[in-house]
Amino acid sequence: MILVDSSVWIDLLRKKSTPQIQRLRDLLQYNQAAVAPVIYQEILQGASSHENFTRLREYFSSLPFILPLDPIGTYENAGELYARCRRSGITPRSPHDCLIACIAIEHGVPLLHDDRDFEAIARVEPRLFLAGIQEVI
Repeated sequence: MILVDSSVWIDLLRKKSTPQIQRLRDLLQYNQAAVAPVIYQEILQGASSHENFTRLREYFSSLPFILPLDPIGTYENAGELYARCRRSGITPRSPHDCLIACIAIEHGVPLLHDDRDFEAIARVEPRLFLAGIQEVI
């Protein structure tokens, strides 16, 4: 299972062609692409209409979800990771990225993304494993 960030899902919905999109297509073929609740929220909040929201909800709610292990502790860990990043001279553009990173770390799953913030977060938190785009499932 690989946690797929909204940056990749959104590119897929926009019909972009990137190595991450090809990797996502492979993951979907083998039912190995997962979302976290915060990623689901990020996707839904971009809906351009009520009809689009409904279509997105129907599709994405059918995917495997990776949930925070602790309803409080996971968020504490995300806040601590964000603070460590800032102390290291890195300010992630979205605190959601630290939450996504913590969920991936908790579950020991790789994260597929197209967002430079995750590269920076991984320098501060080496337990964050970023999925390679060339790997075979």
